[in-house]
Amino acid sequence: MVIRALAIAALLVGCGTFQDPNVVVDLRVLAVQASPPDQVIDIDITKPPSPADVLAQLVTTQVCALVADPGADRRLTWQMSICPFGANATGERCADPAKTVVVAAGSIDDPDTTVPQPMLCGAVPADASLLGVLLDALADADFGGLGGIDYNLELRVSAEGAPIDDPDTTVFTSKTLRVVPRIPATITANHNPTIDHVDMAIAGRAGATALPLQRCVENPAPPEVPPATKIRLTPAEPDGARETYVAATIDGKGQTFTESLTYQWTASAGSFSKGKTGGPHQLSGQPAPLFTDFKTPAAGDLDGPTDLTIWIVQRDERLGVQWYEGCVRAMPAPP
Repeated sequence: MVIRALAIAALLVGCGTFQDPNVVVDLRVLAVQASPPDQVIDIDITKPPSPADVLAQLVTTQVCALVADPGADRRLTWQMSICPFGANATGERCADPAKTVVVAAGSIDDPDTTVPQPMLCGAVPADASLLGVLLDALADADFGGLGGIDYNLELRVSAEGAPIDDPDTTVFTSKTLRVVPRIPATITANHNPTIDHVDMAIAGRAGATALPLQRCVENPAPPEVPPATKIRLTPAEPDGARETYVAATIDGKGQTFTESLTYQWTASAGSFSKGKTGGPHQLSGQPAPLFTDFKTPAAGDLDGPTDLTIWIVQRDERLGVQWYEGCVRAMPAPP
């Protein structure tokens, strides 16, 4: 045991400092959005619908991904597939080729430097292939699919020219997609969330202003901020941003909830006090704080004025996703 403990300690020392997960330095998929985020279909539980009846109510789902690749200037290739969860899906990957359907593939120019911003988007068509995946997923769904049928969308992204299935060079991620029966009748489909703006309060300056939600490459004059300076970022939600919805209960009735929204914060450099904010109410009953404190890099870490990308990903608990991108300019000396 002593030898094992010493070996582990030596390994940890050799590893050095781990990369901050809230700082993006290489190829990463930051978010995947589906429109619509879920689909609600009408069924009669006394007369189960035929597969054709279900298919007639489904619509094509548009899927887009937020991808960052600051470590290289290159084109990227991507591929989207769908499969049922369960034994066919392992983590973020579809494991069984026989139950995996490729629905879209393509290439995009460099996502960080190209103007206008290239969009990594594909579609999951409402066709027989989707129906087959849903029927497979239904076999593993809880309560016979009363609360909905979830299936997996797998996204692969790699550098153009690299194999799209090489785990050493390909980034894999997944997105849960859902089809929900309208039981009870008050169930409605979800919408992707939204914000009005993001307040930016820079330490040492009075008041707050709105963070310009614009890419660095498209913003010639972002707000200038001194090195090692704290910026409090607070999303401002419009009225109705948190939808009230009904979820099915096991007795076939429903329970009403109000969405809790979360925010994921990442940047190209610097640090955050919290990488994720928001969520359910605290035990005290108070709303969960939405803000985070972003700190610009120290002067010694800046090679002249440096534009810093800040990505904000907003999520609800019903698979809804929205993202925003802002920019500040860190100055080696106070501007």
